[in-house]
Amino acid sequence: MSKLYFRYGAMNCGKSTNLLQVAHNYEERGMKVIIIKPYTDTKGGDKVISRLGIKRKVDMLLDENENVYERVDKYVEENGKIDCILVDEVQFFKKNQIDELFKIAVIKDIPTICYGLRTDFQMNGFEGSERLLLLAHSLEELKTICNCGKKALVNGRKINGEFVFEGKQIAIDKEDNVEYEPLCPKCYFEYKMKCKNGVR
Repeated sequence: MSKLYFRYGAMNCGKSTNLLQVAHNYEERGMKVIIIKPYTDTKGGDKVISRLGIKRKVDMLLDENENVYERVDKYVEENGKIDCILVDEVQFFKKNQIDELFKIAVIKDIPTICYGLRTDFQMNGFEGSERLLLLAHSLEELKTICNCGKKALVNGRKINGEFVFEGKQIAIDKEDNVEYEPLCPKCYFEYKMKCKNGVR
């Protein structure tokens, strides 16, 4: 039986770069991988884009109402055996879609490696990530650092260069003047306190 993996970390920890490296490693050995990402992630359109500038077209874009198991089943029927499934921005998937990825790993015996964030800019969980934390056979944290040099654990959202702590859960990086910065918890709360006190 294959496993469902969840590799998570704060922004800028190299999730997409790691995904693309894993794809390369499989293909270098003559094995077939497919890359999946949700339509919700409009950054890069139908491509996975690493901050290092590497990009690659995905094999499957899914909306939140699609059945992942059925789409993969159809893909295998039309294209043959898959050796690994790689999922980018998995936090945007729905709970039932994570269940379907779990089923793919277990029933179809295809290793399924998911990359994404655990929490949003308010330190709340994403639906997809919360389900993965319960179901994944393997959890792996990809690490990065805060500007202060400590380990970054959370994500700070900036709009027009200023930290914000209110707003919709989903706002895509580099769209509408939104950007994210990995922060250690101490720096996160310091910025939040300054914001509450009206200091920018």
